[in-house]
Amino acid sequence: MATVVKSNLSDAPMVTNVISEAFAADPTWCWAIPDLHSRRKYWELLIKNAFRYPYVLRTLNFEAVSVWIPPNCTEIAPEEEEGLPEFVESLVGERSTEVLELLKMFDDNHPNSEPHYYLTLLGTRNKSRGHGLGMKLLNESLKKIDAEKMPVYLESSNPINNERYESVGFVAVNSFQAPGEGPIVTGMWRDSR
Repeated sequence: MATVVKSNLSDAPMVTNVISEAFAADPTWCWAIPDLHSRRKYWELLIKNAFRYPYVLRTLNFEAVSVWIPPNCTEIAPEEEEGLPEFVESLVGERSTEVLELLKMFDDNHPNSEPHYYLTLLGTRNKSRGHGLGMKLLNESLKKIDAEKMPVYLESSNPINNERYESVGFVAVNSFQAPGEGPIVTGMWRDSR
């Protein structure tokens, strides 16, 4: 079993490092923000906002991290949300319209029918891949969520991960395609247990 630790704000750079490394070849995020440095800035924004809640988790030595948004909470603070169009434009320039359209698809497809935990990011460092640490971190989190009898939602931005999520009880509930025949994102739901 992986030792799961709650991260604190001082861990933000390491959490960002893990997510940046884990998503370096992700088809959706490479399409959306091709430049690695710019993509890291986007992860920094999401992770900084996630630290408003006590649900940024990691394995003991940062082999894997997960970023959760609790029920009835927002991924990005309202004051940050207002500046999102300008922020995205600073990252991708004239492609910002397409990227903002993709981000709107994430929002539009996110189920709002009942309170749930939202797994916004889950990643494993390259040197730790293949040992099941990301899934162990996910399973430890799901045990705690199951104890609360809450459902979970996530978006799989890389189809090769869908089977992994299905193995722990997630089912595909929607899918959408990035503008201009871009990559497919699969929304996945796991009922409360």
